[in-house]
Amino acid sequence: MERATARAVRFHQIGGPEVLRIEPVEVRQPGPNEVSIRVKALGLNRAEALLRTDRYIESPQLPSGLGLEATGLVEAVGSEVRGFSPGDAVSVLPPTSMHEQPTHAERLVVPQSRLVKNPPGQAWTEAAATWMQYLTAYGALVQVAGMRAGDFVVITAASSSVGLAAIQIARRVGAVPIAVTRTSAKRDALAQAGAAAVIASDEEDLRSRLLEITGNAGARVVFDPVGGPIFEPLSAAMAEGGILIEYGGLSPEPTPFPLFEVLSRSLTLRGYRVYELLEDPARLQAASAFIRDGLADGTLRPVIARTFAFDDVVEAYRYLESNQQFGKVVMTLQE
Repeated sequence: MERATARAVRFHQIGGPEVLRIEPVEVRQPGPNEVSIRVKALGLNRAEALLRTDRYIESPQLPSGLGLEATGLVEAVGSEVRGFSPGDAVSVLPPTSMHEQPTHAERLVVPQSRLVKNPPGQAWTEAAATWMQYLTAYGALVQVAGMRAGDFVVITAASSSVGLAAIQIARRVGAVPIAVTRTSAKRDALAQAGAAAVIASDEEDLRSRLLEITGNAGARVVFDPVGGPIFEPLSAAMAEGGILIEYGGLSPEPTPFPLFEVLSRSLTLRGYRVYELLEDPARLQAASAFIRDGLADGTLRPVIARTFAFDDVVEAYRYLESNQQFGKVVMTLQE
């Protein structure tokens, strides 16, 4: 009997986007607690580029797949699956290992615990741009930092999908989002996206501007995926007892430990991964409810930078890594 196959994105060597290939992989039948999905769209993340260049929290085992999120239609369900049926529109929550459970493929088989139903009528491109970014931002800002109304919240890499999600979530709870971007090119767009203030860190003195914007009070929450030298001015403009949450490591430069600032103002520097939330059913339920409510009332609106066809995966990642995008890069699959 011939085995079923589907096309998937894989890479056989470490390198730039050009190492990505689309090749057939075997697709098994779902187990008792699993669901088979025909993928309609895929969201792209910086984490996938880091895995491909061996700079991620896990190292790829070559040849490797990649991908953290997907959305599509349920095709079949295992014998013990409850709450999902063929024809349901669903999204896949990020796996703990991209190598073991990659999402960049035409068809997927995933545990039902990693699925959520899409809101009624949500477009595939928007579904692909929802869960990773909002879960990441909500878990860090609300569940870890305890962000509340009136807080000054500094959001670096603010034009990324997670950065824009953070701006929207801050606005939704009544906090004051301060967007940090490298140049003025995206200043107006960030202001229109809800940022109360925008700082171009390559053109302005970051510490001085943050203190000016906060009336010298400093920011209680900093949300950063970059690291590197920016740690020093960020920590120097934080409020007493403030918390800096680091959720990435995009800077290739060393990250200094701001000892004096931490000691003098009792700061907390906290590493964060979205898996903290995904592996805690109560936290995931609370986050999902917040996101669904925000999507329903329009306070949360996924921003799509650009869409690419699945076959154009190399160009999609070149665009993602060019830093031109404002929002989420999405790949779509044909019927």
